[in-house]
Amino acid sequence: MRAMSDRSEIGEARAPDAGRDRSLRRVAELAAELGAERAAEEAKSLAERLEEGRFYVACVGQFKRGKSTLLGALVGERILPTGILPVTTVPTVLRWGRSRGARVRLSGGDWIDVAPEELAGYVSEEFNAENAKGVRAVEVFLPSALLADGMCLVDTPGLGSIFAGNTAATRSFVPHVDAALVVLGTDPPIGGEELELVERVGKQVRDLLIVLNKADKNSDAEREVTKSFTSEVLQKRLGRPAGPIYEVSAEDRLQGRGPEREWRYLLGALEKLVRESGRGLVQTAGERGLRRLGEELLTIVAEEKEALARPIEDSERRIQGLRQTISKAESSLRDLGYLFMAEQHHLSNMFLGRRKKFLSEAMGQATGEFRAELARIPRRFGPKFRRDAMRAAQTIAQRHVLPWLQSEEVRAEEEYRRVASRFVEIGNEFLGQTAEAGMPELARMPHALDSEKGFRVRSHFRFENLITIAQPASPLRYVADMLLAAVGGSSAIERDAQEFMERLMETNSTRVQSDLVDRVKESHSGLEVEIRKILHEVCRTAERALDHARAVRAAGITAIQAAAASLDGVEREIRAMQPVASI
Repeated sequence: MRAMSDRSEIGEARAPDAGRDRSLRRVAELAAELGAERAAEEAKSLAERLEEGRFYVACVGQFKRGKSTLLGALVGERILPTGILPVTTVPTVLRWGRSRGARVRLSGGDWIDVAPEELAGYVSEEFNAENAKGVRAVEVFLPSALLADGMCLVDTPGLGSIFAGNTAATRSFVPHVDAALVVLGTDPPIGGEELELVERVGKQVRDLLIVLNKADKNSDAEREVTKSFTSEVLQKRLGRPAGPIYEVSAEDRLQGRGPEREWRYLLGALEKLVRESGRGLVQTAGERGLRRLGEELLTIVAEEKEALARPIEDSERRIQGLRQTISKAESSLRDLGYLFMAEQHHLSNMFLGRRKKFLSEAMGQATGEFRAELARIPRRFGPKFRRDAMRAAQTIAQRHVLPWLQSEEVRAEEEYRRVASRFVEIGNEFLGQTAEAGMPELARMPHALDSEKGFRVRSHFRFENLITIAQPASPLRYVADMLLAAVGGSSAIERDAQEFMERLMETNSTRVQSDLVDRVKESHSGLEVEIRKILHEVCRTAERALDHARAVRAAGITAIQAAAASLDGVEREIRAMQPVASI
């Protein structure tokens, strides 16, 4: 498979950005010398794709939006596994190759050649549940004209499945994204977690192509409502127009059936992206990588220099002090919990009040509509009357609750963003106080807690579908309904259906409130984990620096001077390679 990673495998390869390429390879060497193996590997990988002129267009969206099918339609064949269960556990890169092929990289190993037909064994939850096999990367090679000029399409794990690791894998790939295909549907339209991811990607990249897939499954009216709602929400969240939304049916295109819809316009947009933005996307990817990796290495260098300059005993006492500070800080995290809980109670009470107001206004109207609908349903056959009455109850409940839920979800997202931002602010204040209390090294940590750390929790908004209650629960119920109809006692069925409708409205009107509170709780927990990771990373960096200082000091004063001079040189070199901040 080595030939597949040669530049000869990239059709009309773009001229590489030689300066960024060389800088990244040098960063990889420096990271390896400093013991930062992960950073070294990332820099080397990024240098390779800059050399080949490759840029990543990530296909993102909720679980079961049809992302894998869409990518298959774009490259002209059903190359990626699809199914009822989640089928992408790690990002899968589709790139140009002279012939079909695939390779997989496992943790701690080299690339392994596999047949494309074997991919399901590595990227599906059915055969690789929660990535138990430790797959780190998957690449598929195709002789597709769309990929011939350096564009790589990336199939990412869907958001919102029950497998939390899939969502984490997608989020961790965001720093590598150069452009995005956002795949949406109408049922439901864009959700909270999708919106958060699009905003996160949109902060990093300019090019977002929005695709409304499975257009054959919905009416014109449904698609128009979805497009209007999506455009409005995206523009508000991104702070700029989201651009056109392309209506397609990827499955129809793969099967060569049905109307083309806006398929040619989507292809045209991708081709234009390659033609007009490809080189710039590659260069921007290199700049982002250099900036991020450079900051990480500068933190390590500073720690190494200080460890060489101070006596070993001082470093040992310092590390002991760091451990004590971390222990106290972790105990103090409990105090943060009270602040988080106050925000949580405020949100809960606010949405409880909104729910009560909705029910007081909507229940009477819904009851009137339901009684009018009951009057039109024949009562000759009891079991059928029960089914029809229950379905009418569900339809009317949905008619009132769903529009209200949509508006509440938007409000809930705004409140969640506000609270998450406040959580990050509180967390950074906590880290600042910890730095002043004996851990000044925290000030050197790049991107300690950025604003995105609070927005990692997926939404669970769903309409509670209780249609099973609309069926006879048992043979006894069936017989009872027959008898009720025979004696004209349909009022009992009417009461059951009325209670069913009220239960649907009450149950579903609580969902925004409970969903939001759950998300706030999870954000609280996740933020505490992030804070602990930052605290312990400071200590680990200091411990590695001390180990290196011991080894150098054992070799004598000349070795110490040489090591210090070398670190000064590394620092100057890294700073010289740092690009000027752009987007």
